[in-house]
Amino acid sequence: MSAAASSDKLSPGAALSRKLNLLMDTAEAEGRKVTYSDLSEAMEQSGTPLSRARWHYMRAGTGPVVKKVELLQNLAGFFGVNEDYLLEEGGDLPARVEAQMELLTTMRANKVRVFAARQLDGLSPETLLQIRDLIDQRLGEADPKPDHREAGTTS
Repeated sequence: MSAAASSDKLSPGAALSRKLNLLMDTAEAEGRKVTYSDLSEAMEQSGTPLSRARWHYMRAGTGPVVKKVELLQNLAGFFGVNEDYLLEEGGDLPARVEAQMELLTTMRANKVRVFAARQLDGLSPETLLQIRDLIDQRLGEADPKPDHREAGTTS
């Protein structure tokens, strides 16, 4: 499903919220920790002051829908994306944002694997297989991986 298709089903405020949160996640994935102070200062310098309360409801998707074109243009400039991304209700993710989100998803999955590997270090192979089977069952996999020992094969 494309970003346009998923955005079409959201209210305008929720669609803008989703886009802003993706931009915040992308900035963080690129190593830029964006704070409200950073954003407020940039918007002030651009001539479109942004209160903390307004920023909060924009990110939460609550409150009145933001229609101030100049503010949305300045926010797009701050995050380095085409202003149409924030001005238009639909539309695809900018390629940079989409690529960063895919990378972030992969990185998060790998961090979980690394964390799990560290936590499970020292457990017996049998216990690890039991944990794997429980996870497979919880995820609803129709055919959990067979235990090679039970099947009479060796690894």
